[in-house]
Amino acid sequence: MNAQIHSFHGGIHPPENKRQSTGGTITEAPVPSRIVLPLQQHIGLPADPLVKVGDKVLKGQTVAEAIGRISANIHASTSGTVVAIEAHPVPHMSGMMADCIIIEADGEDQWTEHQGLEDYQQLPKPELIEYIRKAGVAGMGGAGFPTDVKLHLGDDHIVNTLIINAAECEPYITADDMLMRERADRILGALKLLPTCSSPCISSSALKITSRRQSAPYMKLLTAAI
Repeated sequence: MNAQIHSFHGGIHPPENKRQSTGGTITEAPVPSRIVLPLQQHIGLPADPLVKVGDKVLKGQTVAEAIGRISANIHASTSGTVVAIEAHPVPHMSGMMADCIIIEADGEDQWTEHQGLEDYQQLPKPELIEYIRKAGVAGMGGAGFPTDVKLHLGDDHIVNTLIINAAECEPYITADDMLMRERADRILGALKLLPTCSSPCISSSALKITSRRQSAPYMKLLTAAI
């Protein structure tokens, strides 16, 4: 796969302010004392709560289930007690309110029983997509589109090209950049999984990865391994 650089005239060029987060390494955030989980972290219908106030929950436990075809499960991000299910301010430019599950953390960060897949290649495609659906995986773009919906293609839907978008154009955002620097092996693992879910005919020659010009040195870590 050959790396190509494309440019175009014009556009808006605000200060990038990316050095603030690229000067260090990826670290694990501390567990907060209070967790606010919006029931709609994705496009489509909000998830339906499976817990009630007073319930004890564990990290990774499904606390709200998807409703309808386009929706996503919500999981507790730490262990603790549900103290409220109510409207709460959510991260939004308009300061809007949305229904949320609020968990008071117990500080133990105890996991629910869970088990990963030993070999995803042994699962039929429908079962693998269902596994992803239950995990509540959704895109991190503006729409938060549920991943299983994207992968649930009909047999007559042929995917000729798979584009991995690592071009973080917005100021401050460097998640993709840092992942390419430190966890290229995990990105490659996901790249191997996606063709299995969508179309087995996709080859490395049909894979395109896009990034900013400044991330070109880290792109080489990925392209060399494909």
